[in-house]
Amino acid sequence: MTATTPPAASPDAPLDPDAIATRAHPRGNPDGLDGLRRRALLTLVAGVGLGSTGYIAAVTVATIVAQELAGSTEWAGLPGATIVIGSALGSTLLSSFMVRHGRRSGLVLGYVVGSFGALLAALSLITGSFLVFLVGTFLMGNANAANQLSRYTAADMVPLSRRASAIGTVVWGATIGAILGPNMVTIAGQIASAAGLPPLTGAYGALVLFVGMAAVLTFWRLRPDPYELADHSEPEVDRTVGTAASASALLRRPTVAISMVALIVGQFVMTLIMTMTPLHMTQHGHGIGMVGLVLSAHTFGMFALSPLSGRLTDRFGPPRTILAGMSVLAISAVMVIVAPPDGGAFLLLALFLLGWGWNLGFVAGSTMLASGLEIHERTRLEGVTDSLIWSSAAVASLGSGILAATAGFAALGFLALALIAIPTVLITSRRRMLPAAIR
Repeated sequence: MTATTPPAASPDAPLDPDAIATRAHPRGNPDGLDGLRRRALLTLVAGVGLGSTGYIAAVTVATIVAQELAGSTEWAGLPGATIVIGSALGSTLLSSFMVRHGRRSGLVLGYVVGSFGALLAALSLITGSFLVFLVGTFLMGNANAANQLSRYTAADMVPLSRRASAIGTVVWGATIGAILGPNMVTIAGQIASAAGLPPLTGAYGALVLFVGMAAVLTFWRLRPDPYELADHSEPEVDRTVGTAASASALLRRPTVAISMVALIVGQFVMTLIMTMTPLHMTQHGHGIGMVGLVLSAHTFGMFALSPLSGRLTDRFGPPRTILAGMSVLAISAVMVIVAPPDGGAFLLLALFLLGWGWNLGFVAGSTMLASGLEIHERTRLEGVTDSLIWSSAAVASLGSGILAATAGFAALGFLALALIAIPTVLITSRRRMLPAAIR
């Protein structure tokens, strides 16, 4: 794997705060480099908030649109798979693009491609083409990939001691989308109907609007490129990795192996249980209101507590925080196993813990992954890891229904416990091999 230098500046070159501030603000910048980094962080949070609002609005109606266009519920889950595949492939391609052209250009490209995909999805509703809809949802995954890669962009700009807090702050931005996104469906549908369009096109118009705003904001405000604002004070960085490290060499590094396993397992477990919970609840007599409340608690745990997860990671280190996340996930899995059929409040707590356990592992795992590597190699590895994360989500989503149908809802909890043991054992056995800075 070979890294090349973004044209804007060499990330490995010593920073000249005055030169950067002058280039960004020719008339002067009283806050200097720290001020530029704060502005970049706020821009990333706002971009994630806007991007997640449009993305969640569109995803909310995807199965409904698929059923309408395909004329059958048999293919209703296919758009979810194409979005996840688009996110996975987009993560790798966008990270490679960033290495050559900078973080800012890569994020803008992801948002633009995602917006174009939403236009195709809206067009498919007008023309009645299911194939065009699938192409559109595949491209929409790039918007989600850009949102996810934003957390690593924030991590580049701060010292290792504050990296988790920066990641947690950006992940928190998705809380905005989790709240506004579903509510935009009705409003956007009414606007579409008033314009003489199919009501469901409104959700994709919302994606074009909000993700397009994220693209404009990122292009306008994320200056200079975050690579130029990167912090290079991290101790114990392997200075040889960024030039010619093979994939196998990277995977042999304990920080990389542990963080990748933790991120993939956390995503798989969370998706495995979350996917089937609404159906399980409705099959046992729970109304849609209770289902919505449980999913809201789950979403709250996934995103709203991200700053707390970041502070805990900075305070106690990524390994301990990952173990804490796995423990919370394990508690959630046990609750799923023993949950009574009519236990709506029981499942509400279980799904909240499922979300927070995922968040703890997600923030801490992302922090560990972003440590000990040169910035270019780090960028490539982050994209590949996110691709694996989203691929695991697709497998978990498809497999959860099969497992629940053949072995029951509780089987999801047993499988989750078995998987949670993998990163737990890995961290426990290899912790002494980790660099002192993150141990």
